Amino acid sequence: MKEMSKEEIQTFLLSGTLTGKISTVRKDGRPHVVPIWFILDKDDSNIKVVFTTGQDSSKAKHMLRDPRVSLCVDDQTPPFSFVVIDGIAEIIKEPDLRELLKWATKIAGRYMGQDNAEAYGKRNAVKGEFLVRIRPTKVIAQKDMVG
Repeated sequence: MKEMSKEEIQTFLLSGTLTGKISTVRKDGRPHVVPIWFILDKDDSNIKVVFTTGQDSSKAKHMLRDPRVSLCVDDQTPPFSFVVIDGIAEIIKEPDLRELLKWATKIAGRYMGQDNAEAYGKRNAVKGEFLVRIRPTKVIAQKDMVG
């Protein structure tokens, strides 16, 4: 098992269509874990995970009350790797629709392919969608778990 460098973490997080599993904190303190599609905001000096979610989703309600989150992204094929990011969700409740469309289209391009990116981006860039960035507070990243 080896630790990943910052560059390896970024490459890993952007590889293929790996989904993230985000954990938010329920009102009673129990964790709530759901898969998300995401992309990285590399324009910032500190890399942030970016995703969208509907204002009525459980994770949105949880993050509005308690912005602490944990995100796990793992490769389920040998030699196995993973990245876990603990962080603070920075929620833009009423994003500029052009900004929301930009991010929703980037995310859609990753998971649905560039041919479908615009259509899925428009579908997800609507009033009532939040734009969320995770500001990392701790990152654990391991590669080559077998070997």
